[in-house]
Amino acid sequence: MPRGERPLKAGDARIVAFAAELRRLRNKAGSPTYRQLAERAHYSVSTLSGAASGKVLPTLAVTLAYVRACDGDVAHWERAWHALAAELGAAAEASDADSSDGPAPYVGLAAYQTSDAAWFFGREGLVEELVRRLRQQRLLLVVGASGSGKSSLLRAGLVPRLAPGATPVVFTPGTRPMEECAVRLSAAANLTPGRVYRELLDDPANLGRLARQIGARSDAADSEVVLVVDQFEELFTHCAPAERDHFITALLTAATADGNRCRVVLGVRADFYTHCTHHPGLVAAMRDAQIPVGPMDLEDLRRAVVQPAVRAGLTVEGALLTTLATQALGQAGVLPLLSHALRETWRRRRGNALTLDAYRATGGLEGALARTAEEFYAELGAERQELARQVFVRLTALGEGTEDTRRRVPLGELARLGTPAGPVEDTGRGPVMGEDVGAVLEGAARARLVTLDQDRVELTHEALIRCWPRLHGWLTEGREQLRVLRQLTEAARTWESLGRDPDALFRGARLALAREVEDQVLSSEERTFLDASAAAERAESARGRRRARQMRRLTALLAVLLAVAVTAAVLALRARDELTRERNKVLAREVAVDAVALRQDRPALAAQLGVAADRLSPSATTRDALLGVTAASLLGHEQAVSALAFRPDGRMLATAGYDYTVRLWDVTDPFRPVAVGEFAGGPDIMTAVAFSPDGRRLATGGRDRTVRLWDVTRPRRPAPVRVLTGHGDIVFSVAFSPDGRTLASGSYDHTVRLWDVSSAASGPVVLRGHRLNVKPIAFSPDGRTLASGSDDRTVRLWDVTSPRRPRPLAVLTGHRDFVDALAFSPDGRTLASGSDDRTVRLWSVADPRRPRTGTVLTGHTDVVSSVAFSPDGRLLASGSTDRTARLWDLPATGAPGLRSELTGHLGAVNVVAFRPGEGDAPLATGSSDHTAQIWQTDAAHAGRRACARARPVITRAEWNRWLPGIPYSPPCGD
Repeated sequence: MPRGERPLKAGDARIVAFAAELRRLRNKAGSPTYRQLAERAHYSVSTLSGAASGKVLPTLAVTLAYVRACDGDVAHWERAWHALAAELGAAAEASDADSSDGPAPYVGLAAYQTSDAAWFFGREGLVEELVRRLRQQRLLLVVGASGSGKSSLLRAGLVPRLAPGATPVVFTPGTRPMEECAVRLSAAANLTPGRVYRELLDDPANLGRLARQIGARSDAADSEVVLVVDQFEELFTHCAPAERDHFITALLTAATADGNRCRVVLGVRADFYTHCTHHPGLVAAMRDAQIPVGPMDLEDLRRAVVQPAVRAGLTVEGALLTTLATQALGQAGVLPLLSHALRETWRRRRGNALTLDAYRATGGLEGALARTAEEFYAELGAERQELARQVFVRLTALGEGTEDTRRRVPLGELARLGTPAGPVEDTGRGPVMGEDVGAVLEGAARARLVTLDQDRVELTHEALIRCWPRLHGWLTEGREQLRVLRQLTEAARTWESLGRDPDALFRGARLALAREVEDQVLSSEERTFLDASAAAERAESARGRRRARQMRRLTALLAVLLAVAVTAAVLALRARDELTRERNKVLAREVAVDAVALRQDRPALAAQLGVAADRLSPSATTRDALLGVTAASLLGHEQAVSALAFRPDGRMLATAGYDYTVRLWDVTDPFRPVAVGEFAGGPDIMTAVAFSPDGRRLATGGRDRTVRLWDVTRPRRPAPVRVLTGHGDIVFSVAFSPDGRTLASGSYDHTVRLWDVSSAASGPVVLRGHRLNVKPIAFSPDGRTLASGSDDRTVRLWDVTSPRRPRPLAVLTGHRDFVDALAFSPDGRTLASGSDDRTVRLWSVADPRRPRTGTVLTGHTDVVSSVAFSPDGRLLASGSTDRTARLWDLPATGAPGLRSELTGHLGAVNVVAFRPGEGDAPLATGSSDHTAQIWQTDAAHAGRRACARARPVITRAEWNRWLPGIPYSPPCGD
C-alpha cells in the first residue's frame, strides 16, 4: 500500500486549499504513488509531493505535470493557477517591496538617470562608439524610435563616461528651450538665470561664450561643457517656431565656432527626423553626426536582463530569459516595456529568483504596463476615474503625421479640473491642487505612470500611449474634441498673457465649437476664458437687442405721431434707417468674418455669405472678406512658397519653394489654375524665380549659391540651359533686363552680379558697395537703371545703360531696418521699397541721380517682404510676414490710401506679383503656409466670381442662422 501523506499544516489558506484540491485529484485517480506519478510526469518525487504540501504555490509547469499524471482537466487547472498567482502577486507586492534588501534592479518605464549607471547594461558597445565619436566631433545626433533607450543611453551611458574635466548639462527643451538652457547653465556658471537668459536672447553666440567661461574655471586641459539635449523632438511639438530657430542657432554656434569649449549631443525620436531637416544649419551639421539607436541584439538583450539581477544578488530563470529574448529581440521600442515587466516580476519574486511564472503573472511585456495602469485606474472612485481620463488626455500631444507624444503640462492647468471656476491660489510653491486631482496625480506617480516635479507633470514614457488600451480609446473616440480643447487651452493661455485683452476672446464659429466641449473636462482658466467670451458675445447681442427695442419703440412712436406732424415722421424714419444701418453694419462685419472662416470647408456657402455681407452693408471689412472667399488656391508645394513670377503674356505662373521645386501653372483663367509642370530647381531651397521677356526662359536662384537658366518652351519638360556660378552665399533675387540680354542676381555675399545671358563666354560684372546681404533687385522699365536693397538698410541705384560698365548713381537712406523688397512703377518714375521696419516707402526716381523721398506707407505689423505695382500703376501691393497682403490706391494726385487687406493665408506672405494685362489685374501671393493664391483686386469682379461658384444655393435655414432678422434673399439668385 502507498504510504499516506502528512496532514496539511496551517499556512496561507489559499495555498493550502490549492494543495488540498491537488490531493483530491490524486485520490480520484486511484491514489497512485508519487513514484508512479514521477514516471508519468517526468518530475522528481520530492517536487511532486512538494506541490501538494501546501507550503508554497508550485510553478505552473509542475502543477500541469501533476494534473496530467492524474488525468485531470489541464485547461481548468491552468486557469485556477493563474487566478491564484495573480491574487498572491497583488497581495505580496507591498510586502515584497518593503522587505527587499536593496533598490529594484530595474527602473521600469522611467529612463535610467546618471545615478542609475551601475544598473545600466546592454548598450556597452553603443556607449563606446558614442564616447569615441564625441571626442572626434563637436555635435552628435542620436536617433532612435520611441522606446529604443535614447534617454537612458545619454543619461546613464554617456554622461558617466565623459572626461573628468567635462561639465555635463542635461535637459529637455520643453515649451521654452532658451529659458530651460539658461536655468541649467546658470548653476554651472554661478550666475543668475535671468541674466543668462537675457544674454542668450540677445545673441545666440553667447551660449558658446558662456560654455567657454564655464570651461575656463577648471584647470584641466580637457575642460569642456557637454550639452545633452534629450527629447529634442519637443522643439517641434511644444515650442514656438521663432524660439525654436533661435535655440537651434545657439546650439550650432556653440558647437562649431572656433575657440568654443562646448560639445552638443541631441537625442531625437526617429519619426521627427524629417522635422530636423527643415532647419538649414541643422541639415549641414547632421550629415556626418548621426548615431542610430536600433534594437538590441541577443547578447545585449541578455546582459540588459541578467546583469542588473546579478548585481542585486538575484538569479534569472532560464525559461524567463528565453521567453524575454523571443518576445523582445528585434523590437525597436520595447525597452521601457521590458524594464517595466522585469520590475513587476521582481516585485513578485520568490526568494532570490526571477521566474517565468512571476513574469506571466504580470501580464507580459505589454500586458504588464496595461495591468499596472488598469490597477491604478480601478483603485479610483467613479469621479476620480473621470478626472484620470481628463488628466491623461491632457498629458498627450496629438500627432500631426506622427505618433502621439507625451506633453509636459504645468500643474496650474490641472489644478482645478473637476471643480467650479475660480481663481487658483498660488502659495509661491506652485498652484494649490484640488484634493481629487492631487490624489489622481499622486496615485499615478506611485504607479510610475507619470513623473512629477515642482510645477510640471508628464507621462513617464510614451509607451503608455501605445500599450494602455483605455488611454488609446480615450484619444481615439474624442480626437476632434481634443483638438478643439487643445486650441482652447492655447487661446486661454494667450489671453492671460495679454492681460485678458477682449480682442483675444473667441467669437462666432470658434466660440460655438469651443462651447461644444464638455464642461467637466475644462480647467478653471479655460472656463474663465469661455465665460468671458460668452459674456462678450452676450453683451454684443444685448446691444443689438437694445437697438432693436429702440427701433420698435421709435416705430410705435412714429405711428402715434404720424397724424400729428409729417416732419416728425420723416425724422423718425431717418432715425429708424440709421438704426437699421448700424445693425446691418455690425451683422455684415460678423458674417464677413464667418465667411472667411468657412472658405476652405464650405466654399459655396462662404462665397454667398461674402456677397450677402457686402450687399447688406458695404465696408472695407466686407470688401476684404469678399476678395478672400473668391481667391484661388494653388496647392502642391510641401514647404513654404518663397518666390513666384508671371510669364510676360500672363498665361503662365511659376512658383518656387523651400521644397527645392519649381512648379509651372497654366493661368489662362487665373481663377482655375492648372498645374502643367514640376521640376527640381536645384539641390537646395529655392529663393528666386524670373521669366525672360520673351517667356522662353526661366531663371532660378537658391541657397546652393547658383543661378540656373531653364528652357520652359515645353512646360511639361523644362530643360536646363546653363548654371551660373560665382556667388559666395545664398542667391536671394534674380531679374532680367527688359531687353532680355542681361540677368541680374543679388546675394548674401554682399554683391550684385550682371550676367550676359546671350554669351556663355563672358563672365559676370560684379557690383560692390553694399556692406551686408543684398536681397531685392529690380530693373527700371527702360532697363537703364538697376536698384538693389540690402541688410545695410540702404537702396542703391546703378546706371546699367552699358551692362559691362555699370556706374553708381545714388544711395537712398531712410529705412530703419533691412530692405527686403523693391519694385519700379510701370512709368519708371517711382520706386517702392519694403523693409523689416514694417513700412513701405515710395521714392521719386524720375532723375535717378537725385532721387527724392516720398510717402511712407504704414499699417503692417511685421516685416514687409515683397512689393509690386499693378500693370496700370494705379495699385501697389505689399506682402508681409504678418500673414497679410495689402492693396494701396495710388491716385494721380493726393496721398496713397489703403484699398484692401487680404487675410486668407495661414503663414507669412513671402511674395506678391500682379498678372500682366489690362484693367484690374489679379494678384498672386506666395506664403509660408505652403500655398500660393490668386486674388481678385476689384470687389465687383469678386462678387461675380463668387456667384459663379454659388452652388448649392444657400438654404433658408442657413440664411436664418447667419443673417437673422434679414429677409431671405439668396444673393446670387435661386
